[in-house]
Amino acid sequence: MEDNSPRTSTAVVTAYVDPSCPFAWITSRWLLEVARMRPLDLRFEVMSLAVINEHRDLDPWYREFNDRAWGPARVCVAAAAQHGPAALARLYPALGRRIHDDGDKDFDTVVPLALAEAGLPVDLADTARRSDVDPQMRASTARAQQLVGEDLGTPTVVVDDVAFFGPVLTSIPRGEEAVRVFDGARLLAGCRSFSELKRARSGGLTFA
Repeated sequence: MEDNSPRTSTAVVTAYVDPSCPFAWITSRWLLEVARMRPLDLRFEVMSLAVINEHRDLDPWYREFNDRAWGPARVCVAAAAQHGPAALARLYPALGRRIHDDGDKDFDTVVPLALAEAGLPVDLADTARRSDVDPQMRASTARAQQLVGEDLGTPTVVVDDVAFFGPVLTSIPRGEEAVRVFDGARLLAGCRSFSELKRARSGGLTFA
């Protein structure tokens, strides 16, 4: 009999991320940790916080954050559109390491360096200030919202065609803990009646 248990079957996973979002970054690192130990078909797509929050009334600091988030997300969308999903899979971690691990928020410097590391044309950085890729970014964000709900955001993870917001993590689970978290998320995702599991956050974020 074929074994279709979570431990042996390949999970198809799509992570909808915004390169400016620290929680999406931690979730993506957790998924890559799981991929070291389990067969995952892991893909990344853009879910833009700037698009989601475009017309919302936000605190000034968060409005500034969202206004600045347009640039890196546009570059990611342009890279995927012009060079394929594999380009985004290289660019997103190159951006994330600089923005989150290194704490460098100077996007004018970060984006060209990340593009070069990912083996992509550095002139893609110009896309950060252009709106011509916004329709594609809105479309990918809308796809994620259709899957998980319009009142939710990034990170959104799709496991075996079932989508959920999160998991929101404050540090990266490693080793067997990463796998246990994944198995739990996959199990809940497969329950049609599952809606939400949440608790208050405490402490800061750890990217190591």
